[in-house]
Formats: sequence, structure tokens, C-alpha cells
Amino acid sequence: MTTTKGTSEGDTGGVRVDAWVWSVRLAKTRSAAATACRAGQVRVNGQRVKPAHTVRAGDEVRVRQGDRERIVVVRRALRKRVGAPVAVEAYVDNSPPPPPRVVPAGIRDRGAGRPTKRDRRELDRLRGLGPSSPS
Repeated sequence: MTTTKGTSEGDTGGVRVDAWVWSVRLAKTRSAAATACRAGQVRVNGQRVKPAHTVRAGDEVRVRQGDRERIVVVRRALRKRVGAPVAVEAYVDNSPPPPPRVVPAGIRDRGAGRPTKRDRRELDRLRGLGPSSPS
């Protein structure tokens, strides 16, 4: 029986890796997923794969995204792109947490004195502590 979400309930067959990476929202477009596969940024069970490689439930997929690597285990093979809440249920994310963002400390010129109220508000806004837009 086929569901409306692009999966088959009793289907043990697989899906192309580029289509699966795109459908679970690990890539913005399917062509970007295929390009990542060709560039060696997608691995299935430790092996570099081509875009047409088939993934099945239980496979480990590693996707390199910039300086971060996403490590996911396939739970369901999706053929079509689905909403984010459904996509998250299609895999188990075993990725390490992203490194903390380094926020540069505000450096003031020597002899500039204390920051004015306007300067302080701007510093707070840059640090993410204050309101994002003036009221």
C-alpha cells in the first residue's frame, strides 16, 4: 500500500541517495545533493557513492556540509520531499553537536572612553542580547 508521503509501507526497496538526501532536507535541491555525491561529500556505510546509489533502512549516511558532517541512519526511504516534521522522523541523527560559535569581543580604540548609551545598545544588539530593531 502506497502512502501519500512518497513511501511504501511494506516496501523493502531503496531510494536513490541523492533523492533521499534531498527529501529529508539535508540538501536544498536535488541537484545540490547529486553534486555533493559526485564530489565525494556523501558516504553510505563508509563508502563514497554516486547519486544513483540505493539507500535502504538501516544504512548510515554521512553528508559533509561545509565544515560540519551530518551522520544519519536511514529509518524510512522517502521518494518525495516532505515537510520538516515528517523528514525528521525518516532518520536518526547521530551527528556530533555543532561547535559553539565564537563571538568576537568588542574592541574599543585606546582612549575612546566609556561607550555611550547608543554604543552600548549597538554592542548588545550585535551580541544578541538586546532587541534586534529600534523601538
